[in-house]
Amino acid sequence: MLIGVVIGAAIGFLFRDQPILGRWTNADNGTLAGFYIVTLTTLATPLIFFAIIEAFVHTQFTRRQGIKMFAICAVNIAAAFAIGLTILNVFQPGTKWRETFEKHAQQAAKADGAGSLKQGREMASHATGSSLSPLVILKGYVPQSILQPFAENKVLTIAVMAILIGTAMRSLKRGRSTTAAGGASDADSGEAGEPAVDLGAAMRTFEAFVVAGYQITLWILRWLIDLAPYAICLAVANTIGMMGLEAIRALGVFIITVVAALLIHSLVYYTLSAWIVGGKSPRVYLGEGLPAILTGLSINSSLATAPLTLDALRRMKVSDASARLSACVGTNFNNDGVTLYEAITALFVAQAIGADFGVWQQIGILLAALVGSMGIAGIPNSGLIILALVLKAAQFSDETIQLVLPLFYGVDVLLGRLRSAVNVMGDLQVAILLDVGEENGPVVAAASSP
Repeated sequence: MLIGVVIGAAIGFLFRDQPILGRWTNADNGTLAGFYIVTLTTLATPLIFFAIIEAFVHTQFTRRQGIKMFAICAVNIAAAFAIGLTILNVFQPGTKWRETFEKHAQQAAKADGAGSLKQGREMASHATGSSLSPLVILKGYVPQSILQPFAENKVLTIAVMAILIGTAMRSLKRGRSTTAAGGASDADSGEAGEPAVDLGAAMRTFEAFVVAGYQITLWILRWLIDLAPYAICLAVANTIGMMGLEAIRALGVFIITVVAALLIHSLVYYTLSAWIVGGKSPRVYLGEGLPAILTGLSINSSLATAPLTLDALRRMKVSDASARLSACVGTNFNNDGVTLYEAITALFVAQAIGADFGVWQQIGILLAALVGSMGIAGIPNSGLIILALVLKAAQFSDETIQLVLPLFYGVDVLLGRLRSAVNVMGDLQVAILLDVGEENGPVVAAASSP
């Protein structure tokens, strides 16, 4: 991907708006890259739907453990939201991009007939509504039909549907287990003259459908990730061709904003909470956790780092139950690094195009980023998959999304690794806090391969 960025930048600087081969220009490169972005958005929606249901059905934990873990994760994400919103609203870093984007939006519109950033701003402001009432905003997420959220990529609505389905499936499985223990038959008897329904077989069939849908979608996305370097090359060539050196300078403000938020959340919030609440000093938390943190940084996946995370928690004397619940289960829900990055990016774009988002609209974007991060947990370069979806959830126009995404994709290969390291630190912190007030069982004996 780094090679793709370099080659794309070179093509952009060399040809700018001149023909590259025949009538092919950098604008055509941007159009081709736009197909890739649309495909990612299309596939990310079913991925999140299947992933959430699959997690509810196959994740094993007691109600008390689950409530405690989700409470800790909720506090963590609230802290991440507070950090992100404070930085974005106090320093307004996205406004430093406004002049650059306004200047070059017309070039993009002229090249491919796309709308201007002014139109994108009007669309975003109209979609989010002028009212700050949470009920008005909530009404926009209530679907008129089952298929509408999928057609419109309404990620929050899809997540709620998936949670309801997953919860219902868990309840049905518990009910069947209770019935079976009482000696009842697996088959539910119907009315007189109607055949009995084998609920167990029906549930197993639906579970198989969910697992198959999740794996198939994931497999296709892996193909798209393999194509990412080429898409990034085309997208960067188009962006540099239109914006020149100004595109490179604009990245500095964005990178500083993201890195500052991630460092404050990980080195300040995580470290202090593990020390004050969990009783693990910064020397223990950072010292013993460093191998896992650096591994997450290098391989760009917190889920694949689970064996080293378990080993680090063993050295910290965290119980086996808390360690495994956090590193093996909680890692699917505790993705503060990804959530913070996606939300900051969306709000950054809003400031850059001058869209007026109130507090509730900003919270809606943060929640969309949270749901997206839950759906792609453990996938390397996951930011490539859901960033377009989060921007779409913010109701930016397609033209605006395709104009700004190449810039972010160009640096995602670096920021993605930092996000994974933050997620690993979150897994360590959640395990430490889960252990507070518990009767410590045996610590993790050894780290096994996933």
